[in-house]
Amino acid sequence: MTGALARAWWRRVRVWKTVSGVALVAMSALLLLLATTRSVTAQAVAAVRLDAGRFTIVHYPRDARLARTVADVATARDTFPWLPRPRARVLIMIAPDAATFREWVGPSVPEWGAAVAFTDQSRVVLQGSAADGSAGDPRALLRHELAHLALAEALGDLPPRWFHEGYAQYAAGEVDGNAYLQTNLALLFRRMPTFAGLDSAFATRSSVSAAAAYRLAALAVTHMAERDPARGLTLLFRYWPETGRLDGAVRRAFGTTLDEVERDWQRRARWEAGALALAADVSLIGLLAVIPLVPLWLSKRRRTRARLAAMKAEEARLEEAMAGSVLDALLAPRADGSRAATPWSAGPPAPGASP
Repeated sequence: MTGALARAWWRRVRVWKTVSGVALVAMSALLLLLATTRSVTAQAVAAVRLDAGRFTIVHYPRDARLARTVADVATARDTFPWLPRPRARVLIMIAPDAATFREWVGPSVPEWGAAVAFTDQSRVVLQGSAADGSAGDPRALLRHELAHLALAEALGDLPPRWFHEGYAQYAAGEVDGNAYLQTNLALLFRRMPTFAGLDSAFATRSSVSAAAAYRLAALAVTHMAERDPARGLTLLFRYWPETGRLDGAVRRAFGTTLDEVERDWQRRARWEAGALALAADVSLIGLLAVIPLVPLWLSKRRRTRARLAAMKAEEARLEEAMAGSVLDALLAPRADGSRAATPWSAGPPAPGASP
C-alpha cells in the first residue's frame, strides 16, 4: 500500500510540473506579446508631425531637436545647382532606431545605406539620433537625398544611377576628399570603370567599392560641369529632356561626344583619385625591370661566396703549414747535438747569471 501511494504521489507531482511549465511558457509569450504591442502602440501614438515650407517631417519625441535641424537645413537651402527651384512637397521620415529604419527603407537597400530617397514618392528616410557615427552628418545626408528628388523632379528617369549619385554628391559638397582612400584601394586592383560600370558598382554590398563609386561619380559630374565654367550644367539640363538622351544633350551643350567626356574623366580621375594605384603601377613597372637582373645577382652572390670559402680554406692551410715549419725549426738538432730550448722548457736562470 505504501508503494502504491508513493507512486500515485509522484505521478501527481510530474503532472503538476508539466502543467506549471506549460503555463509559465504561455504566460511569458503573452507578456512578450503585450510588451511588443504596447511598444508599437506607444510609437504610433508618439509620432509627431512638423511642417516647414514644402517639407513635412515625421519624427518621434526623442528626435525633436534633429527634426528642427532638418527643417531649418531643408528650407534654408532649397535650391540646387543648375536646376529650377523644386516645387513638389517632400515627406521626411526620421527613424527612431535601426530596426525601424530597415523596415521603412526595405530589404533592397544595402547595409551601408545611411539615408534613402524614394524619388517616385517624394520621400526621404533618415536615421534618428540613436544612429552611430558611421551614419554620417544628417545635414549632408539630407542635402544629398533632396538633390536626388530635385533632379528627378526636373528630369524624370532620364539620368542614370551614376549621374544621380554624382550630382547628389556635388550638391551636398561631398566631392573634396570624400572616400579618397577607398577610391585608391578600389583602383589598386582594377582598371578605371566606364560610366556604365559605375552603375553596377553601386549595386555592390561592399561599402569600400560603393564609396569609391560615389567619389568617381562625383568627379564625373564635376569634370562635366567644368567644361562650361560660366554655365556649368545649365545647358545640359535644358537639352536633356529635349533629346531624351545623355549623349545628344552632351553634344549640344559642350560640342563633344559622351565617349570623349568619359575618356577625359577616366584620365583625370586616375590622377586625382588614384594616386596609390598610380604608385602601384610605377612600382610594378620597376619590379618588372628588376626581375631580369635577379638571376645575375644570385649568380654573382654564389661566386662571391665560393671565392670567400676558397680564400678561408687557403688561409687555414697556410697557417697550418707555417705552424708546422716553426715547430720543426724549434725541434731540429744543433751542430753540437743539443736541441734549442723552448720557452716553456727553459728553467730559471742560475744565481748571478744574466737573463
